[in-house]
Amino acid sequence: MAGKADIVEAVADGAGLSKKQAADAVQSLIDSISAHLQNGDRVQLPGLGSFSVSHRAGRMGRNPKTGESIQIAASNGVRFKVSRPLKDALN
Repeated sequence: MAGKADIVEAVADGAGLSKKQAADAVQSLIDSISAHLQNGDRVQLPGLGSFSVSHRAGRMGRNPKTGESIQIAASNGVRFKVSRPLKDALN
């Protein structure tokens, strides 16, 4: 599994940047995507995919330990859809 450090190293090598500059660029990208998602915007990265906010309605659930019914609050999450070119490249 590739982590943030692996991505930073690949960006530094590919763009001819120092690791510090690449780390700043990667963090800036992450911050920008997060800010747009917090505003409810959809973020599309051609060749990679798109990020969007998914809304989950509140619902009734059950505590598996006690069997008691509980109310689960509504929440937001992030959904990622892979682009067709990337999906095709993986298959």
